[in-house]
Amino acid sequence: MLVLRTAMGMAAAATLLIGAELNSGSAPLVTHEWGTFTSVAQESGTAVEWAPLLGPADLPCFVVRAPGVFKGTLKGLVRMETPVLYFYSAKPATLSVHVSFPEGLITEWYPNPAPAPRQEPLLNSSTKIEWNQVQVTPGKDLGYPVTEGPSHYYAARNTDSTPLRIGDEQEKMIFYRGVGTFAPPLRALYDASGKLEVRNTGTEPIPFVIAFENQHGAIGYRVAENVATSVTLDAPELTQDLPALRQTLAARLTGLGLYPKEALAMVDTWADSWFTEGSRVFYIVPRHTVDALLPLTIAPAPTDIQRVFVGRLEVLSPRTKETIQHALRAGDADTLTTFGRFLEPFIAQIQRQDRTFELSPTAKTYLLAIESGQQVSGDGYGPVSLKPGTASCVE
Repeated sequence: MLVLRTAMGMAAAATLLIGAELNSGSAPLVTHEWGTFTSVAQESGTAVEWAPLLGPADLPCFVVRAPGVFKGTLKGLVRMETPVLYFYSAKPATLSVHVSFPEGLITEWYPNPAPAPRQEPLLNSSTKIEWNQVQVTPGKDLGYPVTEGPSHYYAARNTDSTPLRIGDEQEKMIFYRGVGTFAPPLRALYDASGKLEVRNTGTEPIPFVIAFENQHGAIGYRVAENVATSVTLDAPELTQDLPALRQTLAARLTGLGLYPKEALAMVDTWADSWFTEGSRVFYIVPRHTVDALLPLTIAPAPTDIQRVFVGRLEVLSPRTKETIQHALRAGDADTLTTFGRFLEPFIAQIQRQDRTFELSPTAKTYLLAIESGQQVSGDGYGPVSLKPGTASCVE
């Protein structure tokens, strides 16, 4: 059943939960986490293997990168993006936090555990990370590291979470990222009539699904509720506005257990990525699935743990396909650049569907640059810098 929430209703839902956020100190210890699982759909609607680390790093220099694995050619089915763990406590506490990623590789984190986690050389090896002696320190905010340039990272601090200290490092949350080999619990594909079929491939209902499209700045979206099996949606009409969608997402994330400021922090973190040119499906990964894919252990155990993960599946819609094909024929590097790390799997899909499709010389050069692990822009080609220390850190 298709349901569109009004802005007034969403605002009311968020308002009802503001008190819970402000009064969270009444519980001995509360832990909240949000994150994103990003994938790219192939012709069948299932996730395709791609290079999620391709492109420039978007994190500040103090974030630790796993040695030996941060390569633009590293392949996987899922990019686990920006899980952050928040802690709320009225009293000081000392915690041990352990995260396992049985079907993936943890590639970035902050603060740094001591000793640093052991990383297996193969992507399909189980990895884990543990922060011991996490000092939860209610009271005045500590001094947090910053860099001179902008980053997705900083929006996640805009919450009322209790400051943390781990060794000599201080932060408002625990942050980590990774690359996974597991198949996400949803598939999506456009049929011959231009409708989008979304299928839940897991065993639990998906609370909501949002089909989104942006074509040259015109946006539209449709919302489906409680997808237990499958739902077919008409292509979104590109007549809607972004503030309404942002409010829809923030209200839904709050309704699933995040505090309002946490929900806004998540939407703000990905505002310049979620709503860019192209077509994608956002969905909520069921809690049981999150716990199985990413086991979390905290000792002493919190009174309450909320984990809200958004799935993001990039889909080659008919309109997006037409845009990319036109740009490939014309050698329009500016348009191709807007698709970023998703361009390579989309071009591969276009060429599989039409083996006679011809690329312009400029497009061929562009593809070669991507395949060799270079950052590409409309102004030319340059090597990607994926190593820490690319920005100047300021204490």
